[in-house]
Amino acid sequence: MDEVASFAQLPFKEVDIAVPEIFVGGLLGSMLIFLFSAWACSAVGKTAQEVVKEVRRQFIERPGIMDYKEKPDYGRCVAIVASASLREMIKPGALAIISPMAVGVVFRILGHYTGQPLLGAKVVASMLMFATVAGILMALFLNTAGGAWDNAKKYIETGALGGKGSESHKAAVTGDTVGDPFKDTAGPSLHVLIKMLATITLVMAPIFL
Repeated sequence: MDEVASFAQLPFKEVDIAVPEIFVGGLLGSMLIFLFSAWACSAVGKTAQEVVKEVRRQFIERPGIMDYKEKPDYGRCVAIVASASLREMIKPGALAIISPMAVGVVFRILGHYTGQPLLGAKVVASMLMFATVAGILMALFLNTAGGAWDNAKKYIETGALGGKGSESHKAAVTGDTVGDPFKDTAGPSLHVLIKMLATITLVMAPIFL
């Protein structure tokens, strides 16, 4: 806020979320977290489906794999995962970079017509604060829930609650399938998102004024 006030030569001491436009910015920040998390988890599902298709193709074209008479093409699966992991994160990455800039510019123009020269900066500040709070809570939830599902499966595999092959184990495997993207993809990605939003907002502050 001090940097923005110094650059704009205007007082900037508070972000009042009672102002409708600023509150909308906060809502957009919270929505950004949920949309980013959804796209990150969806990326894992799409990549997994590509690997499944490749494995099925190899089983059909190389029936000797099941009898250990032929070697699978491991490199093809690794290549699919490597390329898909980069391709599928383009959309969430673009969302994180473009969103604060787009919101700031749109509300800067609106502020120009309504006589509020710092409206763009205030809306982006609100967006950043809401996104940070929602992001920390969401990351905590995803990391904890994902770890709990993973450990539940491991616990049952020790022989508890019927052990392997039981209905409890089948349910835990399903939970672990959801938990892995939570704790390994979406949760850690949110920590990066929070830092990146703050950096982009500060660096691009001049375009909001």
